[in-house]
Amino acid sequence: MSKDTGLRQPLAERMRPQTLDDVIGQDKAMAVLRPILDRGEPVSLIFWGPPGTGKTTLARIIAHETHADFIEISAVNAKKADVEKVIDRARQNWNLNIRTILFVDEIHRFNKAQQDAFLPHVESGLISLIGATTENPSFEVISPLISRSRVIVLNQLTPDNIKEILRRAVKEEKLEDKITDDELSAIAQVAHGDARYALGVLEMAEDLAGSKTITPDTITAAIGHRLPRYDKKGDGHYDIISAFIKSMRGSDEQAALYYLARMVQAGEDPKFIARRMVIFASEDIGLAGNGALNLALSAFMAIERVGMPEGGIILSHVTVVLCRCKKSRESYNEWAAAQQLGRQFPDSEIPLSIRNAPTKLMKNLGYGKGYKWEAGYHQPGSYLPDDVDKYLAKQQH
Repeated sequence: MSKDTGLRQPLAERMRPQTLDDVIGQDKAMAVLRPILDRGEPVSLIFWGPPGTGKTTLARIIAHETHADFIEISAVNAKKADVEKVIDRARQNWNLNIRTILFVDEIHRFNKAQQDAFLPHVESGLISLIGATTENPSFEVISPLISRSRVIVLNQLTPDNIKEILRRAVKEEKLEDKITDDELSAIAQVAHGDARYALGVLEMAEDLAGSKTITPDTITAAIGHRLPRYDKKGDGHYDIISAFIKSMRGSDEQAALYYLARMVQAGEDPKFIARRMVIFASEDIGLAGNGALNLALSAFMAIERVGMPEGGIILSHVTVVLCRCKKSRESYNEWAAAQQLGRQFPDSEIPLSIRNAPTKLMKNLGYGKGYKWEAGYHQPGSYLPDDVDKYLAKQQH
C-alpha cells in the first residue's frame, strides 16, 4: 500500500500466513496438504470449515507453492461472464505451460448448473478448483465435483489457537507494552474460533487506545455487541438442535437448557424448537410417559399465543420436564417396523371378515362375514393379511 497516503491493509490481511508452517490449529489438514505441495502439482480441493479458519489463506499458499496463477471469485456475486473470463485466462495459461488455480469462495452458493459448468475444465486439468464452504459439501456441492476433489475439513480454532495468533500480531505491531495476556484471552474467548474477527478486535482496540494502554474497557468497546454465529439454514442450526435433542434424550437438563439458550439468543424460530419437542415426546418418551405429548403440544400452542421473550420460560419449563421423563423407544420402533411391513407387503389382501360391507353384493361375497360390532370383540384368527401373518410368524421362530 502507498506510504504517502498512509493507507495500509487490515491487520488480519497483514497477518495472513504465507507458508504451511505459519498455519495454526489445522494439523490434520496440514498432513494432507504437505504431500500435495511436495509433489508440486495442484489438485482440486474443497475446504470445509467455519469462518476465519484459513480456507482462503490455504488456497493462496497452495497457488504460491505450486507456482500457479491464482484466480479468486466469490459465488455470492460472480456471474456467468466472470466464469467465462476465468476459463479464457486458464486457456492462455495452459498455452504458456502455467497452471491455473480457481478459488471459489462460498461455493455452496452456486446452483447445480453453475457447479456443473466447472466439471469439464476440472476433468481436463485446465483448472484446479479449490472451493471454500462453511456448509456440509455432501449437501451443497454436486457429487461429480466432490468425486473429483479432495474434501479437507478445517476445524474451528480453539481459544488457545486464537491467542497464539493474537500474540504473533502483538509482536508484529509492537504492542507488548500496551496489552496484557488477560486482554488477549478475553478477545480469544469471544472470537468463536474466528481468527479474522479476533484480529479485527485487536486492531480496533489499538485504534481506540491510541497512545494509551489497552484496557478491559477498551476491549469491551472494540468488541461491541456480537451476535452468536448461527445460520438458520446452515450446519450450526442442525448441530445445535441435534445437541439439544440428544441432551434431553440423555436427561442432561443443564446441557439441554444451554443449547436451548443458544438457539433462542441467536434468534431461532421458537416454533421450530417447540415442534422438535413435540416429536421428541413421542419418539423418545412415548409409552413411558403418555402425558409428555400433551405437554409438548401445549408448549407449541402457548408459544404461538404468548410469543417471545416470555415464550423462553415455557420452552425451558417443558425442556426440563422432557429431560426428567422416563424414556422409551417402543412406539417409535413399532412404527418403524410397521412402515417396513408396509413397504414389503404394499398390496396384500385384507381379510374379508374385516372389510367394509356397505352393499348386499359385498356381503354375499363374504365382506364382514362373522364380524360382530361389540365392545371388546375379537374375531378368531389374525387381523393381518395372511401372507403378512405368516411372514411375522416365521420371523418369530
